[in-house]
Amino acid sequence: MTATKVSKEQLSTFFAEEFPQADIIVDAVGNKSATLRKAIDHRHLRPGGTVSGPTLMAVADAALYAAILGEIGLVALAVTTNLNINFLRKPAADRDVIAECQLIKVGKVLIIGEVSLYSEGMDEPVAHVVGTYSVPPRRGY
Repeated sequence: MTATKVSKEQLSTFFAEEFPQADIIVDAVGNKSATLRKAIDHRHLRPGGTVSGPTLMAVADAALYAAILGEIGLVALAVTTNLNINFLRKPAADRDVIAECQLIKVGKVLIIGEVSLYSEGMDEPVAHVVGTYSVPPRRGY
C-alpha cells in the first residue's frame, strides 16, 4: 500500500487548528521524517536558565506525530504509547529548539521513531528521544 503523504503546509494548518497551544513550526516533512522548531521564551525555562524537560518532551512528541502524519495522513487519533527521553546537555535558553525525527518502524498498529533535539545553531544534540505511537486501523493495510 502507498501511504498517504501530507505536505508541510497541510501539516502546519492541522497543527494550528488542532493544537494551537503547541505553537510549533513545521520546517519539513516527508520520507518518514519531520523537522520541527519551537521558539523558546521565558515560559519554557526552568530555574537555572535552561529549557524545561516538559517543553523538550512536547517538541519531541510533536515531531513524532508530524512524521507519522506525513506517512499515514491526517489521523488525529494516533496516540503516544511510550516516550523515552535522554537529556544529554543543557539547551540554550535563547535559541529555538529544533526536533529532527526519523521513523524507524511503520507497522500496522505501532509506529516507532527517534528524535534528536538541538538548540538552534549547535551541532551536538541536547536530548535523544525514542517514542511509540498507536495508530487506528488503516484501510488497505
